[in-house]
Amino acid sequence: MKLPVFLMSAGLALAQVPRPEYPQPQFEREQWQSLNGAWEFEFDDANTGVADDWAAGAKKFSRTIAVPFCFESKLSGIGDTSFHPYVWYRRTVKLPAAWNGKRVLLHFGAVDYHATVWVNGKVAGMHEGGGVPFKFDITPYVKSGAAVITVRAEDPPTDRYLPRGKQYWEPKSRGIFYTRTTGIWQPVWLEATGDSYLRRVKTTAGMDGTARFEAWIERPQAGLTFEATVQWKGQTLGTVAASAADPRAATAFVAQAPQLWSVQTPNLYDVTFELKKGGQVVDRVKSYFGFRTVAVTNGRVLLNGRPTYLKLVLDQGYWPESTITPPTDEAMQYDIRMTKEMGFNGARKHQKIEDPRFLYWADKMGFLVSGEIANAYLFDDQYVARFTKEWVDAVERDYNHPSIIMWVPINESWGTPNLRDTRQQQHLRAMYTLTKSLDDTRLVIDNDGWEHSDLTDLFAIHDYARTGAQLYEKYKDAGKPGVGVPDNARAITAPGYVYNGTPIYLSEFGGISYVAPGSNVPADAWGYAGVEPNGESAFARLKGQWEAIAKMKNIIGICYTQITDVEQEINGLMTYDRKLKFDPKAMRELNDLLR
Repeated sequence: MKLPVFLMSAGLALAQVPRPEYPQPQFEREQWQSLNGAWEFEFDDANTGVADDWAAGAKKFSRTIAVPFCFESKLSGIGDTSFHPYVWYRRTVKLPAAWNGKRVLLHFGAVDYHATVWVNGKVAGMHEGGGVPFKFDITPYVKSGAAVITVRAEDPPTDRYLPRGKQYWEPKSRGIFYTRTTGIWQPVWLEATGDSYLRRVKTTAGMDGTARFEAWIERPQAGLTFEATVQWKGQTLGTVAASAADPRAATAFVAQAPQLWSVQTPNLYDVTFELKKGGQVVDRVKSYFGFRTVAVTNGRVLLNGRPTYLKLVLDQGYWPESTITPPTDEAMQYDIRMTKEMGFNGARKHQKIEDPRFLYWADKMGFLVSGEIANAYLFDDQYVARFTKEWVDAVERDYNHPSIIMWVPINESWGTPNLRDTRQQQHLRAMYTLTKSLDDTRLVIDNDGWEHSDLTDLFAIHDYARTGAQLYEKYKDAGKPGVGVPDNARAITAPGYVYNGTPIYLSEFGGISYVAPGSNVPADAWGYAGVEPNGESAFARLKGQWEAIAKMKNIIGICYTQITDVEQEINGLMTYDRKLKFDPKAMRELNDLLR
């Protein structure tokens, strides 16, 4: 099978605008300008840039970087993986003449971890949180129609109280930990709006055909109206409206015979949101939504009221030349397409708030997603504050995606390493209830893998047993009255808690490894249960595990580790550069056993 050409060279990344597509398809304005591409760049290892007034242009930066790729990646044009906790960016931008008289918004998809932004030498704002978007209204600073944008990013490389996911706090990648990401790693762009504009629209659409639109409005004013016009396949179905004189506005649309979103039929409705005053459009945003429901009933996961076996694959969202930034739009589509060809119906996006365009393609292509966040490793007050804020922002950003069917705030007790501590237990339980208060339309797992509390919608377990026979003997009676669920690498419940009776979900297993012919893997390459000598022996182990799981009707879903190799970890069904290790038809036949 011919691979798509989606891995650019570093030189190409600097010579052209990378990732030129609109970054957030669920909230798309017509007037926008990509700021991806070449920016001036400088390391500030001595942390003197603020004192020396680099934001005012006192220093000429010595490097060039290709945004949105982090300096550690090859596609950035730099490719330096050593510690540099303070970095600076600068770019001069000329605004289109058509934007005169409009408000100008400066958007960042994500900057890891703390960002300060100056426009024409004046502070436009600060933001903390490495995986979530932020924006600043820079209208007061660009009256001349031009802007020098300067960004300082600070990312302490060894701080384990900071949500960092798989980014290793030691100099060289090892085991399950990989290359760090510092600074800008998602697209940057400008937008023009009217004097009042939409900050966010939350869309809730269920099986009954009702779509509720809740809008948050910046600079509301008397006489302003919020309108939502819904279309199906280009045909306008209707417009609903509400007053937008206050910072909040809400309205609802009811579809007759709604076409539901599912893996098999990923039906999406287009919607245009407008703010109007006196019949004139002040702000317009294009979006979309899907009618669908997720629930657990009688021990099964139901999608739109129908039992659905979860056939997910662990997807860490790393690429060899761009680390956690998808190199191209096609790269994201390719991963989804190949995962589906192997018979999986979704992915657990692991230890990462994924690029919005990946979720857009999951919505378009019919692909289930388990949404996560990068966890910290140690617990204190500052961790709780940092993590909670970023998780709230992540759920807000991605609430409208029909592909997301569950939220997983914490994985394997990361950030809560001592659950004998009642504070850490309360934090674990609080993240479940907080998530439910933000979104009661999806499932929530409190602690994916082990040490569950009494609050979880699925009982997620991780077990890297070498053979299917071992899995079967251990879990064949799990969940039955008086049996509970056996411990795995850690106790299956936190101290003081017992199995709460929710469906059992094998959310990590397998990790079967071998070095595919022609693969370029490091000397310290490893797998969870050893490295098989060839593809035949590796597939035989895969087959044995799938056949064992198929016999266990008490398991309602799986997540196989993992879709691709990542750096030294070679558990992938594909190599790091996306070459298939196994026949996708053979993998689909295994997945067809699960129902």
